[in-house]
Amino acid sequence: MNVALFRNYGGPEVLRLEEVPTPEVQPGHVLIKILAAGINRLEHYLRDGAYSRSLKLPHVLGSDAAGEVAAVGDGVKGFRIGERVIPMPGYPLAPEDYSYAPISAAPSYAVAGVLEWGTYAQYVSVPARWVIRDNTGLAPALAATLPMVVVTAVRALKTVGQVKAGDHVLVHAGASGTGSMAIQVARALGAKVAATVRSSKKAGFVESLGAERVIDTRKSDFVAETLQWTNGRGADVVLDNLGGDFLGRSLSAVGREGVVVSIGFVAGLEASFNIRDFFFAQKQLRGSLMGTAEDLEWGLARVRDGELRPVLDRVMPLREASAAHRMLVASEVTGNLVLDPWA
Repeated sequence: MNVALFRNYGGPEVLRLEEVPTPEVQPGHVLIKILAAGINRLEHYLRDGAYSRSLKLPHVLGSDAAGEVAAVGDGVKGFRIGERVIPMPGYPLAPEDYSYAPISAAPSYAVAGVLEWGTYAQYVSVPARWVIRDNTGLAPALAATLPMVVVTAVRALKTVGQVKAGDHVLVHAGASGTGSMAIQVARALGAKVAATVRSSKKAGFVESLGAERVIDTRKSDFVAETLQWTNGRGADVVLDNLGGDFLGRSLSAVGREGVVVSIGFVAGLEASFNIRDFFFAQKQLRGSLMGTAEDLEWGLARVRDGELRPVLDRVMPLREASAAHRMLVASEVTGNLVLDPWA
């Protein structure tokens, strides 16, 4: 089978197309023919070594995919050859952790494509426990944009942030893959949404997803804008997928007893904030990582009902994985990029 892999850490140019043996289906596993593979920013940090330099090289990236069942291993029931499926973008690797709740806190939990080879490939073998039926009715390229952004947004907003109808929610990086889905999830939960962007060109796109206020952080102070939007009260929930200096500012943007949910660190690994203001106002800072099969199924059901929609920037051949990563690094992407392993 063809894969896009890298043999040493570095820039996008280290990704290259190679042919490797197709994996044999293992007992308890489903062999999935990948029809489309989504790209996430985490894969950039894995490729350049910023996340970890302990990967066993060569390595195949990728956590998101949409495909069909190619074969089932011994002991697997309930799946038909040719049935459309979506693998979970992260799950416990040890069977004894399968019942851990939430699964992302399990000792052996791993994002797909980190400790094991991922979905920048024509085939992948996944434990049947972590294979979800794709009932969205979407084309594979659209479905492949969903897994990571859906589980992340649903878990962070619905479960961890406890967003409810009428809440004011601020979503950072609203034009990104995670941000664009988070806007829609917050709206599906009945919230009012504001979103930050770094380019006025993306304002219309973010508004089309349901954001009633768009804040260009290159021109405006998002804390002041949020306070103005909420008549001085502050947001109920801020979804911070940036980290760094943004995290402390996000805590200033929430009101009394407000919640900041941290899900990323693209702006930096360290943050500082005023502790007195934090506890006097009884604000909360919560971390959220990925999500569960139930989170993904909740989101996919709303995709099927039309409440959530995938945001696809473009589809590129697997052989152009390096070019796709260049676009991602340059922030030239609105929504999600997808690779076609068969083009």
